[in-house]
Amino acid sequence: MKYDPLYVQFIHHFNVTQDFYECHEVMEELWLEEGRDPVYQGLLQVAVGLYHHDNDNESGAIKLMEAGIEKLSGCEDAERLGIDLVRLLEQSRHYLVNLHQRGLAWSYQPFPIVILDTELEQLVAALHLYDAEEHDHSNR
Repeated sequence: MKYDPLYVQFIHHFNVTQDFYECHEVMEELWLEEGRDPVYQGLLQVAVGLYHHDNDNESGAIKLMEAGIEKLSGCEDAERLGIDLVRLLEQSRHYLVNLHQRGLAWSYQPFPIVILDTELEQLVAALHLYDAEEHDHSNR
C-alpha cells in the first residue's frame, strides 16, 4: 500500500515524538491536499485534543476529542490507514471519559496509534532513524 509521506510523518509525530502540534501541521496539509477527507480530520482532531490537554486547555481537549471520535466512528475503509482504528477509537473514548470525569486533575497520558501494516511500520521506523541521525549530526 502506498502511504503519503505526510501521513507517515503524522504517525511518527503521534507515536514517536509525541509532538501533537506537528501532528496538526502535517495532517492539516494532508487533509487539505486530499479534499478534506473526514478521516484525516478525525485523526487531526484527536491529536489536537491531546495537544490541548497537554497545554491545560480542558474545554479544547474535550471539544476536539469528541469531534475526532465522531469523524473516525464513521470510517468504513479503515484498512487503507494501516492502523488499528478500532483500538484508536477505544483509547480516544477512554481518554475523553477521563477528561469529562476528572478534567485537568487527570494527568496528561498520550497513547500510541497501533500500526497494523508492516509497510507503514517500516516507513515510520525509517523516519525515526532519519530524525535520530539528523539530530546526531546537528549536535557535532
